[in-house]
Amino acid sequence: MVRNAASKAVAPTLTQRSRKSARMRQFIPLYLMLLPGVIYLIINNYLPMVGLLLAFKKVNYSLGFLASPWVGLSNFTFVTKTQDAALIFRNTILYNIAFIILGNLLAITVAIALETVTHKMFRKVSQIVILIPYLLSTIIISYIVLGFLSHSNGFINKSIIEPLGGKGITWYNQPKYWPYILTIVYLWMSFGYSSILYYSTLIGIDKSLYEAAVMDGAGTWKQILHVTLPCLKTTIITLVLLAVGRICYSDFGLFYQVPNRSGMLLSATQTIDTYVYRSLLELNDIGRSSAAGFLQSILGFICVFTANMVVSKIDNESALF
Repeated sequence: MVRNAASKAVAPTLTQRSRKSARMRQFIPLYLMLLPGVIYLIINNYLPMVGLLLAFKKVNYSLGFLASPWVGLSNFTFVTKTQDAALIFRNTILYNIAFIILGNLLAITVAIALETVTHKMFRKVSQIVILIPYLLSTIIISYIVLGFLSHSNGFINKSIIEPLGGKGITWYNQPKYWPYILTIVYLWMSFGYSSILYYSTLIGIDKSLYEAAVMDGAGTWKQILHVTLPCLKTTIITLVLLAVGRICYSDFGLFYQVPNRSGMLLSATQTIDTYVYRSLLELNDIGRSSAAGFLQSILGFICVFTANMVVSKIDNESALF
């Protein structure tokens, strides 16, 4: 009796194990497909995190990475206690706020315009044209901007201002123009990619919603307000939260290459990234550079966490986590 009961208890266990092993064997091809992505993620995203130790060390090349002396938090004062700290933090954050607001507004507008185009070929060509600036190198863009703003041969001075009797403007010597110039250049570079992301959401909206709105007497603007924008809400929140995570970073090429590295424009073009780069050219201190990047990451995490918490209070389903 005891043996029969034990055999009956063991039999279901063996059956369960065989089922589990069969399931594991069934998903082996999927695990093998997943393996390259996991390896890439570990190598590209997790192994470099060991380099965070550099932020707390005074790197001595003769001693090596691990044997270099610890300096605590002194590397972090490189950015926070400089005379230009307020300027570089102000420029970095205010530019990014302007880029987030204006960039998303422009991208949504272009996406809605693309969605209303009925001619398929024109729509495809338009998508390619607006995406080209996003694919261009920043160096190429800097030469395009130079072609427009050069004092001696620039298009704006030679073809617009001087023919009208005005005096050519030395764009690369006057900081007051560059908040507008950098904003325009950034929008031109980035709106194509963002608008296509929004457009991919728009084409997935159920057309019956628009038909119902038309039946209720809604015009174009009311359709956009009551159908299009609510359907875009999740995409807008996701893209904004991702952008907020990099609010303490800046596009290095935009702020360093496009102004043609002009020292006269530093009050309008100096950001955390360009300041660290310029300083490292003189100091060659890897520890301070790592500390600046670490500080940017911490501030970005705080901004994303705070923004997501606010979103979750308003609409929990739209929050990232």
